[in-house]
Amino acid sequence: MTEATANIGVVGLAVMGSNLARNLASREGNTVAVFNRHYDKTETLIGEHPEAGFVPASDYEAFAASLSKPRTAIIMVKAGAGTDAVITSLTEVFEPGDIIVDGGNALFTDTIRREKAVRETGINFVGAGISGGEEGALNGPSIMPGGSDESWVTLGPILRSIAAIAEGEPCVTHVGHDGAGHFVKMVHNGIEYADMQLIGEAYDLIRRGTDKSPAEIADVFADWNTGELESYLIEITAEVLRQVDADTRKPLVDVILDQAGAKGTGAWTVQTALDLGIPVSGIAEAVFARSLSSKPAQRAAASDLPGPSEAWTVDDPDAFISDVRDALYASKIIAYSQGFDEIVAGAAQYGWDIKKGDIAAIWRGGCIIRARFLNRITEAYADDADLTLLAAAPYFAEALGRTQEAWRRVVATAAQAGIPSPAFSSSLAYYDGLRADRLPAALIQAQRDFFGAHTYKRVDKEGTFHTLWSGDRSEIESVDTH
Repeated sequence: MTEATANIGVVGLAVMGSNLARNLASREGNTVAVFNRHYDKTETLIGEHPEAGFVPASDYEAFAASLSKPRTAIIMVKAGAGTDAVITSLTEVFEPGDIIVDGGNALFTDTIRREKAVRETGINFVGAGISGGEEGALNGPSIMPGGSDESWVTLGPILRSIAAIAEGEPCVTHVGHDGAGHFVKMVHNGIEYADMQLIGEAYDLIRRGTDKSPAEIADVFADWNTGELESYLIEITAEVLRQVDADTRKPLVDVILDQAGAKGTGAWTVQTALDLGIPVSGIAEAVFARSLSSKPAQRAAASDLPGPSEAWTVDDPDAFISDVRDALYASKIIAYSQGFDEIVAGAAQYGWDIKKGDIAAIWRGGCIIRARFLNRITEAYADDADLTLLAAAPYFAEALGRTQEAWRRVVATAAQAGIPSPAFSSSLAYYDGLRADRLPAALIQAQRDFFGAHTYKRVDKEGTFHTLWSGDRSEIESVDTH
């Protein structure tokens, strides 16, 4: 029989799983059991990293036997049927009280389903969002685990040992029960989509408006990274824009096909927000922008459609770049505000006690959207845990007031120049929608009542009403059918 010497196991040894296993093994107190469906990957990992002291297993029975109780295993396989297959195999060799952790990008509703099914066996199931890519998995990711309180007692110290450190604190917290961890990771990825699209729009506007080269624009982003926009994405944008293609000697960004890929988490964020009734327009436009970029036939068919009649020029490049910077910061605030609105709504819908400030804190390191900006979010929720709107917190309200004129100039200029800026413009429209004292929704309600008797409410008295549009057009009290 295999001796139970490992306190944690990893199933699935592709790049992410291998790097996470190496991270775990490098931390004091951890001994790591490893298993892969194809044993040659296990042998390769052990051969390349003998210093890790991995405990290999060639089948699930040996893997389970190598783990001390409560057995704890992290699954790092492709989301979907493969995850379900591994869960089934582990439940056959694990016992009540043991812990199965799904560290992949699973849809949170699948995690809710899996947790409920696994719980019936007495085994704990934890859906854990892990952000930071291959580098984060190896050196310290941001980790967003859900699952039971019982599982967190065992799992907490292990995950704290491998998480990124931001300002002396590990970037991991127990997010909430069942699917809460994967839900928050999904929203994280949605915000990431928006952040990347906004940066792309900023780059595009600067390049078209100032004729600066990618390398020169890299200097702009590097400068921005020393101020309130400091973040991992701004940092790597400067590095990408400086990269020269070895074959053509052109900027690498100029030889990459302009069709963006997606793995689905951005779309999940938008779909879930629609189900929850939460407007996430900046995130949605970022998702749609990727979709549009990947429609070459439609883009080719539209290539001769008319645009602005006059060529666009920028009279003061430095002033324009400053405006773009402000527009980027303002739109970023909106993206995060929308994302946290979705987290609040999801927590209410599914009964999770999610601490918003804690989420912002664990995103400060390890993850793709890590940024100085997140400290301000943590502080906002520390000042008011029940904050209704993140964008209205004093720090962000002041920032929006300071940047909104430049934001408007950039959106107007982009529209006049015929340059697409969907994330900038939709974020501004959302901001103005929030601050409007009256919206055209009143007319929409009247239209709905006209064609479908959907009723409406009035500003001057209580109750629900319907106008007899096909009759004498008198108003009657009715049952609310909103």
